[in-house]
Amino acid sequence: MTKRIGFIGTGNMGSAILNGLASRDDIERHGYDHHQEKLAQLAASCGLKAHDSVLSLAEACDIVVVAVKPQYAEAVVKEIAASLDASKCLVSICAGLTVERFRDWSEGRCPVVRVMPDTPALVGESVSAVCLDDKDLSDELRAFIPGLFKAIGQVHILPERLFDAFTGVIGSGPAYVFYFMEAMIEAGVALGLTRPQATQMVKGLFLGSAKMADQSEHSVPQLREMVTSPGGTTVRALMHFDRQGMRGDIIDAIFKCCERSIELGK
Repeated sequence: MTKRIGFIGTGNMGSAILNGLASRDDIERHGYDHHQEKLAQLAASCGLKAHDSVLSLAEACDIVVVAVKPQYAEAVVKEIAASLDASKCLVSICAGLTVERFRDWSEGRCPVVRVMPDTPALVGESVSAVCLDDKDLSDELRAFIPGLFKAIGQVHILPERLFDAFTGVIGSGPAYVFYFMEAMIEAGVALGLTRPQATQMVKGLFLGSAKMADQSEHSVPQLREMVTSPGGTTVRALMHFDRQGMRGDIIDAIFKCCERSIELGK
């Protein structure tokens, strides 16, 4: 049976998910956005059916994905609440907003799923957390909705109480990786490489290392040990990291991020 999936907001994340679903013939794709040119592009790339209002979209769809900035979510959900019922489902990808808030705004008319994808969704390599805590979710929806997000990468079912931890490690994680990449590029330039050379090399390093970690039978610590020869160059660098407390700093930073996520959710 074909499911009608509607996206309120077709910005970077919404369009990434829609494009990931383009090959699914069991899904009818709908969308609404203030920017009509985005809708036109998605209509061409993934067969999107464009709507001229959020209410029109909510009435037409079985699953409504709210993909707007968090500060706009309350107004959007309250506007469509009257068109929701137990046969429909709200899916939120709005950072920091709980299932309870969405149920309050929608007057409990339908079940709510909370999803947190990270930004590599834009290249089809997301790591997403999916919360299926809502007791009103049917078994069909519990099986179906995670599959939607597998179109853009990994999916992990987590209770909502772990979403702040997920934010600290994964949601903000791409920024940590880019920060470290940036530092390595600057070091390469300081040591005489051109900036384009250093950039290309560091990108290749991270791509190759991630692929190796993904495909190897060895654990991440074992892979690190394989590169660390006794008395060699790598161990000298790693000892410097340890003397500076870098491992502890990384862990502390992730805890700070998690704490801020908790603050923003209150």
